[in-house]
Amino acid sequence: MNLITISQDKCIKCGLCVNECPENVLNFGKNGPEEICPENCIACGHCVAICPREAIDNKKTPLTNQISSKAFPKLSSEEAKNFLRSRRSIRSYKETTVPKEKLIELVNIAHFAPTGSNLQGISYVIVDDRNILDKAIKLTIEKLANDELLTKRFHHYIESYNSKGIDTVLRGAPCLILATADADFTRGRENSIFSLAYLELYAPTLGLGSCWAGVFEKIALNDDSPMLELFNIPKGQKITGAVMIGYPKYNFPRLIDRNPLEVTFYQSRI
Repeated sequence: MNLITISQDKCIKCGLCVNECPENVLNFGKNGPEEICPENCIACGHCVAICPREAIDNKKTPLTNQISSKAFPKLSSEEAKNFLRSRRSIRSYKETTVPKEKLIELVNIAHFAPTGSNLQGISYVIVDDRNILDKAIKLTIEKLANDELLTKRFHHYIESYNSKGIDTVLRGAPCLILATADADFTRGRENSIFSLAYLELYAPTLGLGSCWAGVFEKIALNDDSPMLELFNIPKGQKITGAVMIGYPKYNFPRLIDRNPLEVTFYQSRI
């Protein structure tokens, strides 16, 4: 049974599917595209998505599951630039609970992020239980305090929590989204970074704010992390990323600048 099927009635033999396939699954024969190495298919869906006549189908990325991109308006370069620049790391949150529907929508967008060789491999854990989040904060502070190097680096976080009860780990966020992957998946961390970056960019469209939970990650990403048990992470999996989510307490009416751009065009010395 073939992985890929071609409708000869619709195919105009333009060769786009053959040219675009990143793994040489297709070849251009005398009757047009033909499948030669189906075992190489990485399910990227390019062959189906690029066909101008909907003449090709792939069992791994069915035509019926693809949506036409022609109907969607495109952002102008100025709109896109302002949208990307307007994203802020939110460290002050309202106590308002985030509806589960919005949290699902966030991770759904996250799982569309690009991954190396389309390996994907990232799952998500949504934590919006205040008691569990408070336990995670306490565990993080305890672990930081028991590590000499981390104590030196994060002493002000530890002191603010212990002396003033200030949440310096999750910043009062009502929700934490974890990315997880198989423990032996070498691209788990990088794929999680891609996916959570998508999530962070999408969050403001839902009225939400986000911030990478970097201090929490210092403990959570370890192989023997107590967070694995706290969050019921299945055996054989690891935490590969964490982002706090909630409704921003404050608005930012201006876009801030960055350090001056540094870029060089390569010039050969030969």
